[in-house]
Amino acid sequence: MTTEPARTGSLSRILGLGFSIALAFGGTVGVGILRLPGVVAAALGDVSLIVLVWIAGGIYATLGAISIAELAAMMPTAGGFYVYARRTFGNGFGFVVGWNDWLLNSLTIAYGALTAADFIGVLVPPLAAHGQGIALLVLALFTVLHLFGLRIGSGMQNAISALVGVLLVGLALACFTVTAPDAGPASGAALPTAASLPLLSLGMVAALVTALRSVVVTYDGWYNSIYLAEETVDAARTVPRAMVSCALLVTGLYVLVNAGFLHALSLPVLAASKLPAADAARAILPRGGAELVTLISLGTVLSLLNATLLGAPRILYAIGRDGLFSGRATRVTASGTPSVALGITSAAAGLLVLSGTLEQLIAVAAVLFVLNYVAGYSAVVALRVRVPGLERPFRAWGFPWTTGLVLLGSVLFLVAAVADDPRSGAFAATLIAIAAPVSWWIARARRTVTAPS
Repeated sequence: MTTEPARTGSLSRILGLGFSIALAFGGTVGVGILRLPGVVAAALGDVSLIVLVWIAGGIYATLGAISIAELAAMMPTAGGFYVYARRTFGNGFGFVVGWNDWLLNSLTIAYGALTAADFIGVLVPPLAAHGQGIALLVLALFTVLHLFGLRIGSGMQNAISALVGVLLVGLALACFTVTAPDAGPASGAALPTAASLPLLSLGMVAALVTALRSVVVTYDGWYNSIYLAEETVDAARTVPRAMVSCALLVTGLYVLVNAGFLHALSLPVLAASKLPAADAARAILPRGGAELVTLISLGTVLSLLNATLLGAPRILYAIGRDGLFSGRATRVTASGTPSVALGITSAAAGLLVLSGTLEQLIAVAAVLFVLNYVAGYSAVVALRVRVPGLERPFRAWGFPWTTGLVLLGSVLFLVAAVADDPRSGAFAATLIAIAAPVSWWIARARRTVTAPS
């Protein structure tokens, strides 16, 4: 275990506001917005409720961005939530959050690679039988491109995010050119919905929770620019602006997409649909609609994969720089890539691709990702209480009410996720528990190396 970073280069401060927004956008907008509107419609059963819940999700994401922006402006360094947790609660809890965050990002990369392979198989049927192999090739290609430097990775993110945004807006607007045919009740709409149940009954609350969980998951990712804060020009101003702008931009996009789906499809059809985007596209383009949605879906997962592959190595880089991981993780190429951290991350994602248990791990990730929220919002509150005079280039608007609201919402979300899937909750707790002895061992090794002979 080395105590000093083994850097051969340094992170390059070359990124601007446009890239930061593209990174946050790419980490947020995924296949969820193409698939989950049907789940939300089935749970709510009312057009006004559907639109209100998507707006509420956007408000939740925006308030979260406003809160985390305070931390990002105070600590504009690589590493994201790990940095905030360590600064506020110490090495042990910081390591747990960093371990959790890096693992979640590795899972996301593996999931993105496998999902991209599925879509490639749809477009090129002979490749459909080689999903794992295609996924590993996609992962290897992106890894090699990132090794060429930050400019390559950031350029790809700008291009893919812009393309995905244009295609999604185009699909949503095209939905308004067709009118949904009259339809009788569909099987999905026949189930109890929030609109059909007594106000504030347990059934209505359960339906609302189901819808809100889908919406919150779909909005997740607005914070992605914090991982590359150290490489962002004037990060104390740029990163907060990027997060808040992304949350607002995505809110507008999601509301527009849902309004388009509700216009092109009847509510019962939308509620019964497993892939509303494909059904809407077929209504617009009887021929070629399915292929269009497949291309959009492929674009969203490639954008997510690229964004996550940019951020995840910076978590290991930050942990290594603080002496809580091997100093080799801080090695940076002349072109600004933390190459060892990138290699470890890609290797972990590749093993997850081959594990055959990714679906189970994704279910665990659905529990774990809220830990980042809870840790981040708790850090905002704790630092305000403990060091109120600390310089804050950006202060969370409406504190303590705004931060308190999203912190409470995140805790309730975590409780609901564990209650809904206790097995994944237990697995998540085990993964977190593993981090404790690992942190102790690293700290012990560090003391041994630094002890005088």
